[in-house]
Amino acid sequence: MRRWPSWFRLAVSIVAAGCLTTALTGCAKVDTTAPSAARAQADETSQARFGTVDCREAKCIALTFDAGPSENSARLLDILKEKKVPATFFLLGKRHIVKYPQLVQRMAAEGHEVASHTWDHKILTSLSEQQIREELLRPSDEIERLTGQRPVLMRPPQGRTNETVTGVCRKLGIAQVLWSVTAKDYTTNDSALITRRVLDQASRDGIILLHDIYPGTVPAVPGVIDGLKERGYVFVTVSQLLAPGKPRPGQIYRP
Repeated sequence: MRRWPSWFRLAVSIVAAGCLTTALTGCAKVDTTAPSAARAQADETSQARFGTVDCREAKCIALTFDAGPSENSARLLDILKEKKVPATFFLLGKRHIVKYPQLVQRMAAEGHEVASHTWDHKILTSLSEQQIREELLRPSDEIERLTGQRPVLMRPPQGRTNETVTGVCRKLGIAQVLWSVTAKDYTTNDSALITRRVLDQASRDGIILLHDIYPGTVPAVPGVIDGLKERGYVFVTVSQLLAPGKPRPGQIYRP
């Protein structure tokens, strides 16, 4: 299992403290679109929906996992299958997709949304346009090769994005997805604390950020699912959350 070094955890904590109001977008103001706005922007005559869920009516929430697959992902998929809950996986390429290709295929086969978290978790706002393209193209190519579906969503590392990143995403046909709920599971292995943090922050149309690479996260998932179901939430993928709207390339989605 990959563990982020201590300097990375410290950096994320510092950024989170300093840029809370901008969802880790590099402390720069960016325009974001809420899921409800994405639904409203859709063709008013559209009756499109994903599966049996219509988030214009249901109390929806999206469960997302970053930085996998990992050795913990198989157990996570077992839990999601048992609970009948779809999730969105923002996958890393280097040391993850290439190491666990069967898990990528299983995610797609079991109805989860497979998306990109870049190739090597480089901070995109510090890269050139060509470097950003490479960080985004490589995982998309691998995911398409393994699943037959090219990702339409990506999550920028640490949530950092800007006009250059947005422009590249627009050209590549990829939308950006941030979040509204974080358990900061990179700071603790306490599964009960992770569960409590998610339940305390959850709201309708929320996007939950977790990482299945950490040992405390997957054991917390059953409590998260059961607790939110008891409150009347319906779990959907990110694209389901936007339906009948569709992810627009370059757009930044955040509740």
